Amino acid sequence: MDLILHAGDVSGPETLAALERIAPVEAVLGDHDRDLKTLPLSRELMIEGRRIVLVHGNRSRWVEEPQTLIWTLSLGYVHPNQSLPRSLHRRFPDADAIVFGHTHRSHVETRNGALLFNPGGVHQWNPRSATHRLAQSPGWFEWCWLQVARHMRRYPQPSVGILEVSSTAIVPEIVQL
Repeated sequence: MDLILHAGDVSGPETLAALERIAPVEAVLGDHDRDLKTLPLSRELMIEGRRIVLVHGNRSRWVEEPQTLIWTLSLGYVHPNQSLPRSLHRRFPDADAIVFGHTHRSHVETRNGALLFNPGGVHQWNPRSATHRLAQSPGWFEWCWLQVARHMRRYPQPSVGILEVSSTAIVPEIVQL
């Protein structure tokens, strides 16, 4: 492994330190990274002559909050962030690959020659993780959301992604954990 790309929601500096013991790390700020404000919102990297954009992908709260509400009230059955890859491709039209996070759902798509890649997430909200977080005395808004989230019926399995990058191709792989 030559490089670790982290698309945000890192959790804390100790996570980056642990990853850096494996390989160099490039990371961006996620919407849950309160203690990592020095991370940029996006990075553009040149790897093997290929332009790779690393971005978390969160958008305005006016877009995000209604989508989170729909996902939560559907107990995980509705996946409302389907427009995110298209939005990111418009934002970074010259990228060979866009690696993003935010949804915690794996996604592999090629659009006009650009790879749109979300490796998923190691942490996934499910009844067990929601119940665990409730025991940590979250704020009232999060507490309300977690009361519903602990009854979720559909949620993705934890996953990571691998990109094999060469001057001729970018080959993605999702690894279920």
